[in-house]
Amino acid sequence: MRNFLSVEQFNNQEIMHLLERARAFKAGTDSFKSDATVVNMFFENSTRTKHSFEMAEHKIGMTPFNFDVGSSSVSKGESLYDSVLTMQAVGVDVAIIRHPDSNYMDQLINLKIQIVNAGSGNGQHPSQSLLDMLTIYEEFGTFQGVKVAIIGDIVHSRVAMSNMTLLNQLGAHVIFSGPPAYFNPSFERYGTYMTMDEAIKEADVVMMLRVQLERHETEELERFSKVSYHEKYGLNRARYETMKEHAIIMHPAPVNRDVELDSELVECEKSRIVQQMSNGVYARIAILEWVLEGRYE
Repeated sequence: MRNFLSVEQFNNQEIMHLLERARAFKAGTDSFKSDATVVNMFFENSTRTKHSFEMAEHKIGMTPFNFDVGSSSVSKGESLYDSVLTMQAVGVDVAIIRHPDSNYMDQLINLKIQIVNAGSGNGQHPSQSLLDMLTIYEEFGTFQGVKVAIIGDIVHSRVAMSNMTLLNQLGAHVIFSGPPAYFNPSFERYGTYMTMDEAIKEADVVMMLRVQLERHETEELERFSKVSYHEKYGLNRARYETMKEHAIIMHPAPVNRDVELDSELVECEKSRIVQQMSNGVYARIAILEWVLEGRYE
């Protein structure tokens, strides 16, 4: 049985295999089909991840079910374990789960249903990381020496946690920037902290992060100013003009327009944000293929 839980469970060869499979699916040079059943269990809101998984499931012929948290027995006190146990008992093969608990997977280790982590608190977001790697790989053809600046609300971002780990492992040079209060010095084992303007000029990939206000304390929320944040840490037109000619912009989305970056830059020439969303479908087909093939090992 295979579970897709964290980027840390894969070595470089395995990651590159997943990326090549995703590229083959995107190019239409290969395909994968499965009649397995899958349940999408999202205990936090989602647009891109949820619908990207649903499209991936549709493309490969799976039978999907959507677990409606609001109308489920969760409202009666049902635990995550019992919800997933029920899905296993009724015959579901794979559970794709997003949950606010960073370590929710630890509760499910004794179950036989296969688990795909679609985001765990501020811990890991491995499927987003894979589609981000796919986008960078398509652009540069390598990770070795590519300078990737991760900018913004790093300490609250599961995307940042997965990406800093995987980029470092693959040989990229990671740069951090953004508000010092949104950065943990422990991240320096993965990369180097720079000022905003230095990072923008140095990077081959400018990876902006959403300010995750829903994870901030009340006092932080009261102090937060969209205008001030954009002025100090946002990617505006003036900063955009200092980027390297070949550099690209990425963002896991949703984008807070005119906060993390100017609205006009979301779909500009250097932006790969829409491409990231498209790549998510093919990266998740590769993930589902890997998970489902593990049923027969």
